[in-house]
Amino acid sequence: MSTNTPDNDKKNDSTQSNDHQNNPKQENKASNSLGDKLHDLKDEFGNRIEDSKFESWLQDIKKEVGDSIEILTHKARGVFNPNLVSMELEDIQSIILRDRPTPYFGTVVALKINNAEVGRQMLAQVLPDVTGSKEWHKNMEATLSVVMTYAGLEALGVPQSSLDSFPDSFKVGMAGRADKLRDNGVNAPQNWAAPFGEQGDVHVCAAIIADSKEKWQVKLSELKNNIKSHINKDDPESGDIEILMEHDFGSDNNVKNVFGYRDGISNPEIKGSGIQTPPSNTDDAIAAGEFVLGYKGEAGTIPPMPQPEVLGKNGSFMVLRAYNSHVAAFNKFLKDNSESDEEAELLGAKMWGRWRSGAPLVLSPDHDDEVLGDDPSRNNDFGYKDDPHGKKCPFGAHTRRMNPRDSKDFILSDVRIHRIVRRSVGFGEVLPADVTEDDGKERGLFFIGINAHAMETIEFLQSQWINDGNFMSLGEEKDPMLGVHQGDKDAAADTFTVPADPIRQRYHGIETFNTLYGGEYLFIPSLSALKWISELS
Repeated sequence: MSTNTPDNDKKNDSTQSNDHQNNPKQENKASNSLGDKLHDLKDEFGNRIEDSKFESWLQDIKKEVGDSIEILTHKARGVFNPNLVSMELEDIQSIILRDRPTPYFGTVVALKINNAEVGRQMLAQVLPDVTGSKEWHKNMEATLSVVMTYAGLEALGVPQSSLDSFPDSFKVGMAGRADKLRDNGVNAPQNWAAPFGEQGDVHVCAAIIADSKEKWQVKLSELKNNIKSHINKDDPESGDIEILMEHDFGSDNNVKNVFGYRDGISNPEIKGSGIQTPPSNTDDAIAAGEFVLGYKGEAGTIPPMPQPEVLGKNGSFMVLRAYNSHVAAFNKFLKDNSESDEEAELLGAKMWGRWRSGAPLVLSPDHDDEVLGDDPSRNNDFGYKDDPHGKKCPFGAHTRRMNPRDSKDFILSDVRIHRIVRRSVGFGEVLPADVTEDDGKERGLFFIGINAHAMETIEFLQSQWINDGNFMSLGEEKDPMLGVHQGDKDAAADTFTVPADPIRQRYHGIETFNTLYGGEYLFIPSLSALKWISELS
């Protein structure tokens, strides 16, 4: 029984599905045989493409190594051009500039420092394993990233004069900024789980990510070996270092979130990094200073950074938000508000802004297109100026809210300064679309956003673009996927509007499909800063 209340009778939308599927064995064989050749070609083609487009680069590679290289290039989210590098890549942690691999496997470990001297010793021990951004395009080994909270900097003995130079929002922390983030109701800090916010005391987070289970486990073992001598297994709280959380994550070759939708497609290109992202007709490279401290931002000036310079430069800030995803409830909402599987798939795509394959609605408004969704040279190359009324992609769709691109009434310069590098990772199994009862298994998302002023950026996104609709002339409507909802069929805030001919459709009673259970504001030190901290006395 359909429970949405359209303003007119809905027309049946036919959804076509593409039967194209990748053959994992064939992928692995091609990858093994072409891997060495691809590495040999990377620098050569990087030098060639300074003024060329991504598609031209793909065509050149195909001439060298054959069409089967598509198996690898379809996975590529960026091309490295050494001619365009103007940043100190060797000093910048790879998580800032380097996209996650496909597939990916990893672990995040949260630590509490109970002894400042031992904490600094630990940093010195792990520092050789922390991954920089130089030659990221060649290095396919597992990466290690180390980040810390304001309380962590205090616990490590960073001088007060340096602590005072950090932004106030970072000092207060995510839980203390809940009102700015609209983290209320089920998302309020008092409902968070340990070790986040007031429920714990996260000081340092270490994240490992790799493209294979074997590399992941080797890197994780190295990290554990470096900290195990500082841990008291019998009485963890009395140890010099305490492990508060160890949480695995990962995704297969499809790289889909637990809702079944391809994730991690759209990230900004950072000027000076040398990394040229697949084409997007609204995204020119954004000034380095918007993402990495110590460089000029979009305004042409270098924003303030933590002091001394060795501590701040080449670092950045990270937002970590941990969500439990209620996929069965989402599936049920789609089925309750549609009259066929095809109509349910279309509604889901309207709420996300993309089909499950990753194909954007603007380029394929009526049906999924798996070939398009799997093609990084096309699946992000679009804008919204030719969809001024939102009839292809609704104004309230998650992807359109988070990146309005060239939507009418939006100034692209303003959109650019609110971009964020997303390194989000999922955990748990993808739940099939026909499952509408919760199976009790843990599944969700670690949202990871990186920006030189990440706290202010996420607070803007949360308060304006996610939990409000006025910027899209949608009144009280919120983001259907990340907004805080009550499931109230009479509440305007729990409504999702889909423009249509002749009259729009409205879907009521949206629930909170992703519940926040914790988060932190984190500083990403440069490798030089980690060394500086480790040598404090």
